[in-house]
Amino acid sequence: MEVNLGNLPFDLDFHPWSYLVATGLVSGDLQLYRFGGDNSQPQRLFEIRAHKDDDSCRAVRFINGGQAIMTGSSDKSILVSNVETGAEIARLTDAHGAAVNRLVGLDETLIASGDDNGSIKVWDIRTNTCCYSYHTHEDYISDISFALDSKELLATSGDGTLSSYSLKKRRVIVKSEFSEDEPLSLVIMKNGRKVICGTQNGVLLLYSWGQFTDHSDRFTGLENKSIDKLLKLDENRLITGSENGLISLIGILPNRIIRPIAEHSDYPVEGLAFSYDRKYLGSISHDQMLKLWSMDDLLEGLGHDAPDTNEMDADTLEGPNSQMGNKGEVSNISSHSFFAGL
Repeated sequence: MEVNLGNLPFDLDFHPWSYLVATGLVSGDLQLYRFGGDNSQPQRLFEIRAHKDDDSCRAVRFINGGQAIMTGSSDKSILVSNVETGAEIARLTDAHGAAVNRLVGLDETLIASGDDNGSIKVWDIRTNTCCYSYHTHEDYISDISFALDSKELLATSGDGTLSSYSLKKRRVIVKSEFSEDEPLSLVIMKNGRKVICGTQNGVLLLYSWGQFTDHSDRFTGLENKSIDKLLKLDENRLITGSENGLISLIGILPNRIIRPIAEHSDYPVEGLAFSYDRKYLGSISHDQMLKLWSMDDLLEGLGHDAPDTNEMDADTLEGPNSQMGNKGEVSNISSHSFFAGL
């Protein structure tokens, strides 16, 4: 299944319990589609100008148990829209001092946002106020993830570093050393023991939890193509979206390319996400197309993933393209009652 969005997409997200998918476009528009399991053409439910003319809609997330959609924009604002009508529920004008490009839900009342200047803010949506803010990066925030158990935010930046921020202690725990392999995306794997970063040079950087100063391993088998997006499949495998439009399945520790599973187009993959039941993989690219892939078809013949073990987590389990560095459960919460009281 595929849809011509009519403009360049920046982000996509799936509804937490229904076959709905939202996309944010460079035009500032937010689009919502319904799709089914019968391979019929997805139906557009609405298209709204979520942000000002000439200001792009860069980040999209379903929140409040799927009752609302949150978007971040180059106009520095964060908007919340009703999922049924597209009507505005709340808007944080000038939420940042620069364009907002990443959004992630932390719990029922908190969201995190990252901007082009390297700032990260955590918002209490009940009061529309910023309760945490840090600016340890010197360039745009390329990705954000959240470790629920330790209450730590992880962020990658165009300044070539990875940072960890403790919500409990309200301070930056560590900022990694500069890497020439500029990190663009990140996922937490191996039951929270490993952090994987996709980079501009086509290298996967592997960090051990709590040892973020420098990576412990690097996987160089992806033909020097920028790894723009990462999506965790399970504790041992992830999906990459690259600048050449290729979508691949990668094994982690041992590090290996399992196989390419799809080719979106000849253009960079801008976004990857799973439907709520993980039966579909969504991808967007510079070709202005939203594509929905059957996971059964993509993974045909691969079987099920082997259980994760401590032995598989050892840095000594290298693939043929692994290079050791010099030094030795991610949250995907649907934020219930996120905007209660607004």
